[in-house]
Amino acid sequence: MTKTFNCSREISATVSQVFAAISHPERLARWWGPAGFTNSFHTCEFKNGGRWKFIMHGPDGSNYPNENTFAEIVPQKKVIVDHVSEPKFRLTIGLESTPHGTTVTWTQEFASAEVESSIEHIVVPANNQNLERLSAEVLRALG
Repeated sequence: MTKTFNCSREISATVSQVFAAISHPERLARWWGPAGFTNSFHTCEFKNGGRWKFIMHGPDGSNYPNENTFAEIVPQKKVIVDHVSEPKFRLTIGLESTPHGTTVTWTQEFASAEVESSIEHIVVPANNQNLERLSAEVLRALG
Protein backbone atom coordinates (compact mmCIF):
# COMPACT_ATOMS: atom_id res chain seq x y z
CA MET A 1 0.00 0.00 0.00
CA THR A 2 1.36 3.41 -0.92
CA LYS A 3 1.43 6.42 1.31
CA THR A 4 0.67 9.95 0.21
CA PHE A 5 2.76 12.84 1.50
CA ASN A 6 0.80 16.04 2.04
CA CYS A 7 1.80 19.53 3.03
CA SER A 8 0.39 22.98 2.46
CA ARG A 9 1.27 26.62 2.78
CA GLU A 10 -0.70 29.85 2.70
CA ILE A 11 0.92 32.53 0.57
CA SER A 12 -0.12 36.18 0.86
CA ALA A 13 -0.79 36.58 -2.86
CA THR A 14 -3.58 35.93 -5.33
CA VAL A 15 -4.04 32.58 -7.03
CA SER A 16 -2.96 34.22 -10.32
CA GLN A 17 0.28 35.46 -8.75
CA VAL A 18 1.08 32.01 -7.34
CA PHE A 19 0.16 30.25 -10.59
CA ALA A 20 2.51 32.59 -12.49
CA ALA A 21 5.44 31.38 -10.36
CA ILE A 22 4.56 27.79 -11.29
CA SER A 23 3.70 28.26 -14.97
CA HIS A 24 6.67 30.38 -16.13
CA PRO A 25 9.73 28.14 -16.60
CA GLU A 26 12.27 30.82 -15.64
CA ARG A 27 10.47 31.35 -12.33
CA LEU A 28 9.87 27.63 -11.75
CA ALA A 29 13.61 27.02 -12.19
CA ARG A 30 14.39 29.53 -9.40
CA TRP A 31 12.34 27.83 -6.69
CA TRP A 32 11.95 24.16 -7.65
CA GLY A 33 13.60 21.70 -5.28
CA PRO A 34 14.82 21.63 -1.71
CA ALA A 35 16.85 24.41 -0.11
CA GLY A 36 20.29 24.86 -1.67
CA PHE A 37 19.42 23.20 -4.99
CA THR A 38 19.49 24.87 -8.41
CA ASN A 39 18.14 23.72 -11.76
CA SER A 40 19.10 23.63 -15.43
CA PHE A 41 15.96 23.18 -17.51
CA HIS A 42 16.35 21.50 -20.90
CA THR A 43 12.66 21.19 -21.80
CA CYS A 44 9.67 22.73 -20.04
CA GLU A 45 6.48 22.44 -22.08
CA PHE A 46 3.95 23.81 -19.62
CA LYS A 47 0.82 22.31 -21.17
CA ASN A 48 -1.28 19.18 -20.69
CA GLY A 49 0.94 16.26 -21.67
CA GLY A 50 4.00 18.52 -21.98
CA ARG A 51 7.49 17.23 -21.23
CA TRP A 52 9.70 18.67 -18.50
CA LYS A 53 13.35 17.60 -18.41
CA PHE A 54 15.95 19.19 -16.18
CA ILE A 55 18.98 18.58 -14.03
CA MET A 56 18.74 19.45 -10.37
CA HIS A 57 22.11 20.48 -8.95
CA GLY A 58 22.68 19.67 -5.29
CA PRO A 59 24.58 21.96 -2.93
CA ASP A 60 27.36 19.34 -2.80
CA GLY A 61 27.81 19.50 -6.61
CA SER A 62 25.86 16.30 -7.35
CA ASN A 63 23.59 16.32 -10.41
CA TYR A 64 20.17 14.69 -10.46
CA PRO A 65 18.56 14.25 -13.91
CA ASN A 66 14.75 14.51 -13.79
CA GLU A 67 12.14 13.71 -16.40
CA ASN A 68 8.47 14.58 -15.93
CA THR A 69 5.26 15.13 -17.81
CA PHE A 70 2.62 17.70 -16.99
CA ALA A 71 -0.23 15.19 -16.71
CA GLU A 72 -2.90 17.84 -16.14
CA ILE A 73 -2.96 21.60 -15.85
CA VAL A 74 -6.09 23.46 -14.80
CA PRO A 75 -5.06 27.14 -14.80
CA GLN A 76 -5.44 28.83 -11.43
CA LYS A 77 -6.54 25.51 -9.84
CA LYS A 78 -4.02 22.66 -10.08
CA VAL A 79 -0.97 21.20 -11.76
CA ILE A 80 -0.35 17.45 -11.82
CA VAL A 81 3.19 16.31 -12.54
CA ASP A 82 4.17 12.71 -13.23
CA HIS A 83 7.83 12.09 -12.38
CA VAL A 84 8.66 9.42 -14.95
CA SER A 85 12.31 8.94 -13.99
CA GLU A 86 13.14 7.05 -10.82
CA PRO A 87 11.77 7.32 -8.23
CA LYS A 88 8.37 7.44 -9.93
CA PHE A 89 5.71 9.58 -8.30
CA ARG A 90 2.73 11.82 -9.01
CA LEU A 91 2.69 15.32 -7.58
CA THR A 92 -0.50 17.37 -7.40
CA ILE A 93 -0.14 21.07 -6.66
CA GLY A 94 -3.50 22.57 -5.73
CA LEU A 95 -4.34 26.28 -5.48
CA GLU A 96 -7.27 27.68 -3.53
CA SER A 97 -8.15 31.30 -2.88
CA THR A 98 -8.51 32.25 0.78
CA PRO A 99 -9.34 35.52 2.55
CA HIS A 100 -5.61 36.02 3.19
CA GLY A 101 -4.20 34.88 -0.16
CA THR A 102 -3.77 31.41 -1.61
CA THR A 103 -3.45 28.02 0.01
CA VAL A 104 -1.07 25.79 -1.92
CA THR A 105 -1.47 22.05 -1.31
CA TRP A 106 1.32 19.68 -2.27
CA THR A 107 0.32 16.01 -2.53
CA GLN A 108 2.92 13.45 -3.56
CA GLU A 109 2.26 9.76 -4.13
CA PHE A 110 5.03 7.32 -5.03
CA ALA A 111 4.54 4.30 -7.30
CA SER A 112 6.39 2.05 -4.84
CA ALA A 113 5.69 1.76 -1.11
CA GLU A 114 9.22 0.42 -0.57
CA VAL A 115 10.82 3.47 -2.18
CA GLU A 116 8.39 5.72 -0.36
CA SER A 117 9.37 4.43 3.07
CA SER A 118 13.09 4.50 2.29
CA ILE A 119 13.07 8.19 1.30
CA GLU A 120 10.36 9.60 3.58
CA HIS A 121 13.04 11.24 5.75
CA ILE A 122 14.15 13.22 2.66
CA VAL A 123 10.77 13.85 1.02
CA VAL A 124 8.93 15.39 3.96
CA PRO A 125 11.41 18.22 4.66
CA ALA A 126 12.12 18.67 0.93
CA ASN A 127 8.42 19.20 0.16
CA ASN A 128 8.16 21.86 2.87
CA GLN A 129 11.32 23.52 1.54
CA ASN A 130 9.78 23.56 -1.96
CA LEU A 131 6.78 25.43 -0.61
CA GLU A 132 9.02 27.85 1.29
CA ARG A 133 10.95 28.56 -1.91
CA LEU A 134 7.72 28.97 -3.92
CA SER A 135 6.45 31.45 -1.34
CA ALA A 136 9.72 33.41 -1.50
CA GLU A 137 9.56 33.51 -5.31
CA VAL A 138 5.95 34.77 -5.30
CA LEU A 139 6.69 37.44 -2.68
CA ARG A 140 9.93 38.48 -4.46
CA ALA A 141 7.95 39.20 -7.63
CA LEU A 142 5.49 41.32 -5.66
CA GLY A 143 8.46 43.37 -4.46
